[in-house]
Amino acid sequence: MFSGFDARDQHFRVATVVALGMVATMAAGCVGSPVVATPTRPVGEAPGESAQESTSDAGPQDSFSLVATGDVLIHPPLTEQAELDGAESGGGRDFAPLFAGLEPLLSAADVGLCHLEVPLAAPEGPFLGWPLFSAPPEVADGLAAAGYDVCTTASNHTVDQGEEGVVRTLDRLDEVGIDQTGAARTEEEATTPLVRDVDGVQVGHVSHTFGFNTGTSLPPDKPWMSNLLDADEILAGARAAEEAGADVVVASLHWGVEYQHEPSESQIELAEQLAGDPAIDLIIGHHAHVVQPFEKIGDTWVAYGLGNSVARHAEPRGITEEGVAAHFTFERTPEDDWAVAEASFVPTLVDLGPPVRLVDLTTAEPSPAYDAAATRIEEIVLSRGAAEDGLVRHDG
Repeated sequence: MFSGFDARDQHFRVATVVALGMVATMAAGCVGSPVVATPTRPVGEAPGESAQESTSDAGPQDSFSLVATGDVLIHPPLTEQAELDGAESGGGRDFAPLFAGLEPLLSAADVGLCHLEVPLAAPEGPFLGWPLFSAPPEVADGLAAAGYDVCTTASNHTVDQGEEGVVRTLDRLDEVGIDQTGAARTEEEATTPLVRDVDGVQVGHVSHTFGFNTGTSLPPDKPWMSNLLDADEILAGARAAEEAGADVVVASLHWGVEYQHEPSESQIELAEQLAGDPAIDLIIGHHAHVVQPFEKIGDTWVAYGLGNSVARHAEPRGITEEGVAAHFTFERTPEDDWAVAEASFVPTLVDLGPPVRLVDLTTAEPSPAYDAAATRIEEIVLSRGAAEDGLVRHDG
């Protein structure tokens, strides 16, 4: 069994190596167990509302678009920026201005998918950065205001604040109306696939991580609290989503080598294994904190790494402020299946300001710094021949 994690991909600050025995223990309670999903809410509905109630009278759509972005990594300077923005508007911490640059792109898509890498704290904090993150709960409000519908939550930071941090994070996402997958509060939640109704099209999501940070681990009696990076478990989860009615399944994977643009051998090996299975329709990657290439393997698109969506590292590298939003349009085929009809990318940048802002480089006012970043991102994204398979820069 290929785990998708080896010494080549080890986070240089991570000492936890996931043993195969632990993965085997998860099998009975992981998301891969075949179950029937409870109805999930369509875009814009509050938790608990029936998915069937919003399905259009005209019937299901023949296409839908999805935008996915990279790591939401809340370092303390981003919290300080949110406090400044909140003070200007007369309220509390306000993360909406930070994410606002992508709101037009996300609002135009049928599905907005983020990766919330860090746990959320209680309103009073503490708010912490590396190595054990703890971000303000208002981060979720900012993501909702930007237009995200789903956040994946399996990362090496998932259990930075223990079981309580997982519960707080998922509770807050529920409060703002964002679905999530990757972490779980209960075993039942862990074994219920996330399948969202998107105007009659059922879109499933699975989320897995290579491991956890030094000094953190899953509770011994709750191995289902976060999904680990294992090919068999990923495919089992995707098939469970299909059995629950998913027409399309998106796999979000936390993997790779930090600050390395080129995907590792094990990333490529796992991508090929997953892309070769009909249960997976799209693979989205993150964790490296720099942009990695896109590639089409068979009929399946793989975005190896979307870089940082937002971050403010203590020592900015330039490349750690760069990101990419993946834009895919799925269409129904004559065989009543689904396939990507259009694949595109949007280069993004965290402009450190002040103020700190997330910038869509396709719509921002041109500047030498913006132009250089967009060119560098495009070269990396296309470096494995994706242009030959139809990947283009998305210009609205």
